[in-house]
Amino acid sequence: MQYSEKVMEHFANPQNAGVIENPDAMGEVGSVICGDIMKISLAIDDATETIEDIKFQTFGCGAAIAVSSVFTEMVKGLTMREALAISNDDVVTELEGLPAVKVHCSVLAEEGMAVAIQSYYEAHPDKTPPEGLAEKIEHLKSVDPHAEE
Repeated sequence: MQYSEKVMEHFANPQNAGVIENPDAMGEVGSVICGDIMKISLAIDDATETIEDIKFQTFGCGAAIAVSSVFTEMVKGLTMREALAISNDDVVTELEGLPAVKVHCSVLAEEGMAVAIQSYYEAHPDKTPPEGLAEKIEHLKSVDPHAEE
């Protein structure tokens, strides 16, 4: 199994690892049974709904860690709606590819972001969540082999 230099760089030197104290949103996805778990914490500017900061904790393989790192770099500074538009395919492209058996790790990042964003809107019932958010989460769970049953 061959990894790109970019995957190896993000695995060896992950960006944005850790937890945000008192986050505005949290998303945790994966499964202890399968072995990959990702937790994303967000600091959100309420006025603009922009991701001011993002941190991750990932328990899993090197690909899962690299995906988490590059994904956080890709979405920091975006609005939550813009971040939802980042697909797992975009993450794989940014990493210059992943072995086919590791592409599921990129789905974990996309799902973790969607769950975190959903938690934000649940905590802010006065705000309108992006259209199709719940459906996106259900779809990602259906294609994520790590999703909890």
